[in-house]
Amino acid sequence: MTRTVFVNGDYLPEAEAKVSVFDRGFLMADGVYEVTSVLDGKLIDFDGHIRRLERSLKELEMSCPVSAEELLAMHRELVRLNGIEQGMIYLQVTRGNPGDRSFLFPAADLPGTIVAFTQDIPNLADAPAAKTGFKVITIPDLRWSRVDIKTVQLLYPSMGKMAAKKAGVDDSWFTDEAGAVTEGTSNNAWIVKGNRIITRALGNDILHGITRAAVLRFAREAQFEVEERAFTPAEAQGADEAFSTAASIFVMPVVEVDGKPVGSGKPGPVAARLREIYLDEMRKAAI
Repeated sequence: MTRTVFVNGDYLPEAEAKVSVFDRGFLMADGVYEVTSVLDGKLIDFDGHIRRLERSLKELEMSCPVSAEELLAMHRELVRLNGIEQGMIYLQVTRGNPGDRSFLFPAADLPGTIVAFTQDIPNLADAPAAKTGFKVITIPDLRWSRVDIKTVQLLYPSMGKMAAKKAGVDDSWFTDEAGAVTEGTSNNAWIVKGNRIITRALGNDILHGITRAAVLRFAREAQFEVEERAFTPAEAQGADEAFSTAASIFVMPVVEVDGKPVGSGKPGPVAARLREIYLDEMRKAAI
């Protein structure tokens, strides 16, 4: 079945969806995006994603062509039109089409471009990888210094995914100049020592993950100790457990870092419990 996608106010068959070659998202990566999970036909943590979208737009001095209420209605309509029970909705907002290529921002009143599409993933909540865990390698973090803005500049994360694939593992974790882990290619990174859960503190050097924020809240409510600080790959290798979080993987155990097992080398009870809590609570709150 051909997907129905959203382009600047219209719902179109994907083959008919088009954006100008002069769009600044295409020419300059001058745009931001969000990915919202869908479980049981409902949106997961939608308000959090819209708040982050608004923050990203503000940081880039951009405006959104539609309101938060219209975004919600559009997401729900895409779910309905495409019959999505489990999957994702990708939303992208760019600075728009100024009619030619220039490094300078166009006039502030230029209408932005907004597109969205669904991805049907029937086993999103029951991904087999959650039972076996991810294996990761570490690579230097060579991204620009404002990765807290969720821009469409994803070339280096894509290169990180390819480096992992070539190494025969699932993902790459980035490391800063001091050798500490920043985050994964498309996720936040965590380790577990005893009853303590550790993840890097928020700053310009990591994405302010919506799933990260929810997992932190649920971990505290479950009486885990939480420490927001940097950790090294060696510390991850010596941890009891490790995991990654993102809207696309929820809570994903990490069982190997740079060829060395983490803990028992199998998914541990803390990651499993946090994944269970997250899915349960988010399904209750889904809209």
